[in-house]
Amino acid sequence: MSRYSEAIRAVFKGELLEQEPLSRRTSLKVGGPADIFAIPRDVDDIQRLLKVLDEQQIPLIVIGGGYNLLVRDGGFRGVAISLEKINHLAVLPGGKIRAEAGGRNMDLARLAETQGLSGLEFLVGIPGTVGGALRMNAGAHGGQIFDHLVSLDILGDNGLLTHDRKTLDYGYRSLQLDPNKIIIAANFQLAAGSREAISTAMDACLQKRRETQLVRLPTAGSFFKNPPGQAAWRLIDEAGLRGMTIGGAQVSEVHTNFLVNRGGAKAADFLHLAAIIKEKVFAASGIRLEEEVRITGED
Repeated sequence: MSRYSEAIRAVFKGELLEQEPLSRRTSLKVGGPADIFAIPRDVDDIQRLLKVLDEQQIPLIVIGGGYNLLVRDGGFRGVAISLEKINHLAVLPGGKIRAEAGGRNMDLARLAETQGLSGLEFLVGIPGTVGGALRMNAGAHGGQIFDHLVSLDILGDNGLLTHDRKTLDYGYRSLQLDPNKIIIAANFQLAAGSREAISTAMDACLQKRRETQLVRLPTAGSFFKNPPGQAAWRLIDEAGLRGMTIGGAQVSEVHTNFLVNRGGAKAADFLHLAAIIKEKVFAASGIRLEEEVRITGED
């Protein structure tokens, strides 16, 4: 039992796993263990957990679907919180949808489709959860999730508060948020549209994904952000890095901004490969790539 698990168990009603390998919880299939992996039952459970973590100064990380995340081989010294049970999606009057953070992006897109509500079609092709998509302002095909966001319900030291989009610090593939605050839900305002047109747009998104991103190996998704006016995959390809391999990590042969786990990869392999990509791309183009994936944990 970890030095703080007893205090957590005294108040927490959900599931607790000690020394849980995060390789089981991330799409890249790499990463050492978290001291504790917590799966809260509900928001009250999260609040009780956060109180203990704050009192004992225990680090935390929130994990959604495990995409867009690279955990180092030493794992995470603290508590990893999964919001998989905080997943309710609700249609509200006036073209609004409230989506809890643990809901799947695909389910949110399909719910909007059934209601004839347009704006989130691109989410059908983005794996993972609503919370993860919000945390990085995910987007595709010219849209991003903050385009139709009204507000976020965020849990922090002062309880659960609603934050209007205008008060949030967000940008391309980023949302500035205190690490001890947790997105619980998002409130969207969508436009009425033709269900046929919405379905057609979603099919086009999925077809584009099948044609360009069907890598068939564990991946975190796009590893690097697109620099202004550039495509990261093209810069990597032009630097001659398609298929480059370090240990079990490889630049995908299908989409060069996807780094894939060919089997037995370590997080260190991906970090080494990413460093080489950044060096080679800069040498070839003078452009510095920036990681889109979130990197956490210790070596």
